[in-house]
Amino acid sequence: MTISYNWLSEYLPVPVDPERLSRILTAIGLEVESMEPFEEVKGGLQGLVIGEVLEAVQHPNADKLRLTKVNTGTGEPLQIVCGAPNVAAGQRVVVATVGTTIYPATGDPLTMKVAKIRGEESYGMICAEDEIGLGSSHAGILVLPADAPIGTPAAEYFKPYTDIVYEIGLTPNRADAMSHWGVARDVCAYLSHHDKKDYRPSLPGNNIKPDGNSMPVSVTIGNAEACQRYSGVTVSGITVGPSPKWMQDRLKAVGVRPTSNIVDITNYIQHETGQPLHAFDYDQIAQQQVIVRNEAEGTPFITLDEKERKLSSSDLMISSPDGPMCIAGVFGGAKSGVTDRTKNIFLESAFFEPGTIRKTSFRHGLRTDAATRFEKGIDISNTLHVLKRAAQLVKEIAGGSIASDFVDVYPKPEPKKEVILKNQYLKKLSGKNYHPQTVKNILESLGFRIIKDSMDALSVEVPYHKRDVSLPADVVEEILRIDGLDNIEIPGAMTITPSVEDNYRAESLKQKLADALVGLGYNEILTNSITHSAYFGEAQLASSVRLLNNLSTELDILRPSMLPTALEVLSFNANRRATDLRCFEFGKTYSSRGTGQYIEQNHFCLYVTGSVQVQGWKGKAVAADSYYVKGIIDNLAALAGISTEWSSGGEADGLSNVLTLQAGQTTLGVLGQVSAAESKRFDLKAPVFVADINWDEFLKVALPVKIQYREVPRFPTVERDLAMIVPAAMPYENIRQQVGKLRLKTLKNVRLFDVFESEKLGAGKKSMAVNFTFLDEEKTLTDKEIDGWMQKIMGTLEKELGAEIRKQ
Repeated sequence: MTISYNWLSEYLPVPVDPERLSRILTAIGLEVESMEPFEEVKGGLQGLVIGEVLEAVQHPNADKLRLTKVNTGTGEPLQIVCGAPNVAAGQRVVVATVGTTIYPATGDPLTMKVAKIRGEESYGMICAEDEIGLGSSHAGILVLPADAPIGTPAAEYFKPYTDIVYEIGLTPNRADAMSHWGVARDVCAYLSHHDKKDYRPSLPGNNIKPDGNSMPVSVTIGNAEACQRYSGVTVSGITVGPSPKWMQDRLKAVGVRPTSNIVDITNYIQHETGQPLHAFDYDQIAQQQVIVRNEAEGTPFITLDEKERKLSSSDLMISSPDGPMCIAGVFGGAKSGVTDRTKNIFLESAFFEPGTIRKTSFRHGLRTDAATRFEKGIDISNTLHVLKRAAQLVKEIAGGSIASDFVDVYPKPEPKKEVILKNQYLKKLSGKNYHPQTVKNILESLGFRIIKDSMDALSVEVPYHKRDVSLPADVVEEILRIDGLDNIEIPGAMTITPSVEDNYRAESLKQKLADALVGLGYNEILTNSITHSAYFGEAQLASSVRLLNNLSTELDILRPSMLPTALEVLSFNANRRATDLRCFEFGKTYSSRGTGQYIEQNHFCLYVTGSVQVQGWKGKAVAADSYYVKGIIDNLAALAGISTEWSSGGEADGLSNVLTLQAGQTTLGVLGQVSAAESKRFDLKAPVFVADINWDEFLKVALPVKIQYREVPRFPTVERDLAMIVPAAMPYENIRQQVGKLRLKTLKNVRLFDVFESEKLGAGKKSMAVNFTFLDEEKTLTDKEIDGWMQKIMGTLEKELGAEIRKQ
């Protein structure tokens, strides 16, 4: 929200310094995000002076240049070389002297220096209007009236408009502050409270009355829920043209481009009062009947931007008997809009239901200023008052007369809300003891009406412009704002009541694993749950959750997979030369069963690309691979106290060479390499390895496990190595599973430490060497016992896997 200091000051009863005003706005909850000077002419014409051309002769060395003498009122005339065809002696002109910086309408600023042009020195420049930002013409120098005073600063002569503009970060509930009038009301309430005076904002009066009723317009509301109030009036005999400079200056200051007096008036009123208006060409309203209704689904309608849009049956329209004229509260129509030929207009001031306007605005991609205000809720009591203010301005600026009575259709007047604020509650929530009269003064200055004042409570009637106020807490917030959010007292001591969290163990485990990964050099990432549907195939989209009112075409779906949003992060960093990445994320995916039931699934994911060990004096760089990620997952599972197994042949969207992680019969997740197609989509050159763990299933397995302390074994471990020849396609996991089925209590660890392939072993064969670690915590193991267990292992591998044991 942009606020003009000059404009706002017009409604304040006393002058307020811009810096103090900035502090006040932030203190009352209207946080000032920036405070910048505004200049109608960039640079403010500083350094430019009015001069008189005393002499203009042909340049001795150039046909198209003139050698001039210019009097700037500072002593000796300046010699200036000028290329303008219209320069002549006796002219009053704008001169940029040496050292002055000019700001052309287009291009970069230019600082004047002494220059030698074709052998003649030039001590400045005689300016054209586009060279100093006063216009766009470059046909010649700017020639001023003959009475322009010589030596006068150009800034003093032209008086370009200057202002200070504030960018205010409004929260969505503060629709009452989306106007200069609304901000002035808050500022006056603050000044009244802190300066101990009764300040009220002043809005220009409008005691305007109709000049006749020769051009009435009938108004019918067909959808009273979507349009709760509609006011209008006809103004005849207007002349469409430019708006006055003062209005254009204020609109430019708040970022609105002036177009014509009628459109500018509606924009001016909107920024002044917060009430959007719309002007129709009266002669384009069929039978002079305005009907507020919903049109049939698919009805074509051409808007002001000359685009044809298909209407929804949910869109509220301003129509005539001939069809729709305007999308209510959002955008006008091409046929009924005001043009240069318009002589009579019908002004509209209405209240439309916020939800209806927001849905229509997003549906058609029309995020207009009017829609933004309507969707937040405007002051329903203000439509007629603002309409009269606009009609008055139209008469003053565009001429004409009020040619109809003021129409005001209000089928079901909205009652004001009442809120009871207890003194004890105010003290509890604010932490301060307010005097009852102070509370009443603050609320009354904001427009609240005191209904009942008792010893322990205050009953107030909420003004219509405070649509977000409905609870006692809302009233407390209003009091705190005006007292100043910076004045909230911070107690010397704070007390809290400890609570027992149901998910304490789950959160503790999450933190434990996160800490372990951070210690291993991983970075946690947090990606957006809303992503682009183009990342997913038809199968995933069939059960996906789409957004109805997405903010952009690239954020239109709740992610059915964690992968694409993470790959965006990896791509962003990789393209900035951060190629060695180890990241993890806790997040959710979303899906729909198609019956209105939605599923949220928690995930724990690892993403690794590049090197996991950098090159150093002690060794070469080690690139990431699936084995590295698998080892990390195994260690994390062990940290959680669960034993896991891996199997090959799984499937996962966007991954290849997939391994499946299991704990008993429960599938916990998958591990794989990002497919070539996905890597290409995200411009990732190096391989990316991903582990996607179903966190919900992981918790079901891990939380029942009680991790207990065990004494360090007093007896030594014994290791045995076993080499075997197996089919080349056999994975090590098969060996581990077969050994596990023997359930040898003393077998503590099985580890593959060598793989060898050679033609000497036979076609399609390879050698695998496995280490077995035995331990009995009660005694020292004997060779006889260990040999017996090794015989069982070898027999099982030979029988079940067809392994050929290699003799040592």
